[in-house]
Amino acid sequence: MARLEPLERDMASRDAQDVLTEIEGAFGRVPNIFKTYSHFPPLLKSNWEKVKAVMMQGALSRKTKEAIAVLVSSDNGCRYCVTAHILFLKSLGVTDAEIEAIRSDIGKADFTEKERALIAFARKANEASLKITDQEFEYVRNAGASGAEIVETLGVMELFSGFNKFLDSLNVEVDF
Repeated sequence: MARLEPLERDMASRDAQDVLTEIEGAFGRVPNIFKTYSHFPPLLKSNWEKVKAVMMQGALSRKTKEAIAVLVSSDNGCRYCVTAHILFLKSLGVTDAEIEAIRSDIGKADFTEKERALIAFARKANEASLKITDQEFEYVRNAGASGAEIVETLGVMELFSGFNKFLDSLNVEVDF
C-alpha cells in the first residue's frame, strides 16, 4: 500500500494540474509517480521537464535509454520502474526475447558496441561511481561515445536512480 496517496488531477493544485495535463497528453494517462509528485508541484514540474529533456531529446536512441532505465531500476530493485520501462521497450517493438537478453546478457541484445558500452557505463556509475576506472571510461570513448552522449547516458542513470528511491521510499503502487 502506498505511503502517500497519489493525487488525482481534481485534488491537485492548479500548477500541478497543468503539468498533469501535459503528462497525460504525452502518455495518454498520468502514472502514479507523477500523481505522487503532485503533492509538491515545483518538484513535479522540474521532474517532468527533466523527463522530457533526458528521455525525449538527445542523441541516444529511445531503446538505449529505456534499456538503461530497466537495468538501473532492476539493479536498484525498483519494481515500479522496471515494470513501466519494460512496457515502454515493448511499445518500441522490442520482443520479450530481446528484453530477456537486455536483462541477462546485453551482448546478445541488438545494440551497437557504443550503445553496449554506454549501457554498461551507466550501470557501473549507478552501482559504484567512485570505482569507475580510467580504463573503463576510455573503453566508452574508444567505442565512439562523445562527451554529450556520456553526459546524456549519466543523465538517464541519474533520473532513474532518483525515481527509484522516491518510488520505493513511498511504496508507490505500480499502475502499469
